Amino acid sequence: MYTEIISINDKEGLARAAEMLKQGKVVALPTETVYGLAANALDGEAVRKIFKAKGRPQDNPLIVHVADFEGIYPLVDNVPYVMKKLAGAFWPGPLTLIFKKSDIVPLEVSGGLDTVAIRMPAHPVILEVIRLAGVPLAAPSANLSGSPSPTISRHVIDDLSGRIDAIVDGGDCEVGVESTVLDITRDIPCILRPGGITKEEIERVAGKVEIAPSVVEKIEGQRALSPGMKYKHYSPRARVVLVRGTSKDYVNYVNGLIGDGVFALCFDEDAKGLEVPYLSYGSCKDYNAQAKLLFSKLREADEKGAKLLLVHSTEPVGVGLAVYNRLLRAAEFEEIVL
Repeated sequence: MYTEIISINDKEGLARAAEMLKQGKVVALPTETVYGLAANALDGEAVRKIFKAKGRPQDNPLIVHVADFEGIYPLVDNVPYVMKKLAGAFWPGPLTLIFKKSDIVPLEVSGGLDTVAIRMPAHPVILEVIRLAGVPLAAPSANLSGSPSPTISRHVIDDLSGRIDAIVDGGDCEVGVESTVLDITRDIPCILRPGGITKEEIERVAGKVEIAPSVVEKIEGQRALSPGMKYKHYSPRARVVLVRGTSKDYVNYVNGLIGDGVFALCFDEDAKGLEVPYLSYGSCKDYNAQAKLLFSKLREADEKGAKLLLVHSTEPVGVGLAVYNRLLRAAEFEEIVL
């Protein structure tokens, strides 16, 4: 399959991308979080092409992207008051809300569930393409299933060129991890996947919020209620092991494992003392930088030939919870506490 690469500055190209989507084709688009692999959310056959291109299990629900608040009404059974408060505070932005779905949302989008996940992204290109296409877009991350999510266009090209119809090159993504997914169908809203909007920020708007145990615990045998809840996810080819401890303890532990293909994914503060090849994903307290760099550094470790990647665990605080959640799944929950 020929994959057209379209610049975000090419207005005619964006119109072609929208036309492709109206025709049931699949197009990768930039968002503020990661690149998304988009198809017409109301066309079950088009949505199935997403799963085929990614090699993604079809029981994994997708997020529907809309360009304005009014776009949610045909997709949902009802709009609770808390949703209007949350949308007013955080849309457009990296917050996905789960509703009871209407009948027009195909089961391919919901993963067979009676709910639908919806957000309004904060990126002018995907918003413009949604408006031009005239349909909501289902869009998981634009990568091969299980691999680190793409935060630059080259990641998308590497994974999906020849498998999809077009890629809109929008440069680097701003946030770097996927959106926070909040289930508002419960009596107490519950975070199913942490992201760029934190629990504390949501609680200031909507009151008490819970965090699903699966965010930081290995829970198998349960149906995924949200994207990103699968046991293994976001993984490079290298084996990933998390290491929790002080900078001194981390450096000493890693230096004791020097060998072929052993790499460190560390904080800036660790780098000076390491005797193995390393990549840094930001300062230990700069959770936003960690989020922005994480996936690209996991991919870079593969490019450099890492076989074992020893990652200094971040703290599950604020946006750090989203980073820690992604690392746990990349490591298949293998973590060493020093």
